[in-house]
Amino acid sequence: MIGQKKIALINDVTGFGRCSVTIELPIISALKIQVCPLPTALLSVHTGFKNYFMDDYTARMENYIDSWQKNNLTFDAIATGFLGSAAQIEIVRRFIKNFPAVVIIDPVMGDHGKIYKSYTRNMCRRMKELLEFADLVTPNLTEACELLGKPYPAEGVVSDSELATMAANIAAKTRGGRVVITGVTLDIDDGSNIANFIFDRGEINLVTSRRLGGDRSGTGDAFFAVAAASWLNGETLTDSTRKAADFVAKCIAHAEKLNLPWNWGLPFEEFLTELG
Repeated sequence: MIGQKKIALINDVTGFGRCSVTIELPIISALKIQVCPLPTALLSVHTGFKNYFMDDYTARMENYIDSWQKNNLTFDAIATGFLGSAAQIEIVRRFIKNFPAVVIIDPVMGDHGKIYKSYTRNMCRRMKELLEFADLVTPNLTEACELLGKPYPAEGVVSDSELATMAANIAAKTRGGRVVITGVTLDIDDGSNIANFIFDRGEINLVTSRRLGGDRSGTGDAFFAVAAASWLNGETLTDSTRKAADFVAKCIAHAEKLNLPWNWGLPFEEFLTELG
């Protein structure tokens, strides 16, 4: 279709647990953008389950990309998610150079002050190298601290002035100057709210919503999908962030109502038609 946007989505494909590509693809599609997955790994269930099967896709990524090049494919945007090795980060660097597009980096490295076990120090260092290509970066607080080499704040609580400095410093490393630091607890709050701090080429905004329930798999992926796709569709970064926060809150509330296990993810399917 002439004029329809296409996004190359670089992330893992997980069969059960509603995370990564399996939640991002339907959400972005509902927002009328064609999704073209580039798998980094295939998993039976995500790593929040006790037993999982994982097939690392590193050795096949370059042949996959080569096919795209030979078919003269182009993309309006490239979005990155979970990367399984330093080699994959280098592959992504080359991919971005060979497929000019808007680049959105979700630097999936950790949460709650801890880096994921699959991430080495070298991988964290190499992840910083992707920032130079980014038009938009969406780290959580743990990842923002890692990108800047800063210690994680006590109890994960931070001030808006600290966030402003962090976001500005991350933005300075990018080509687009746009950063959303997601899922933060502010020092002026009693912990009942969750905030998303927006830095849009010097303009600062804050989107807050009520904190509902505990952590659930795929929450960050759902937020990223709505925010990134809405922004690509021309909405402001603040409006896109608010839309994402509202959508995720609605899904979490429904998950709590259904009493779903945390690792089953968000029952987003019932609300997809509300996104278009």
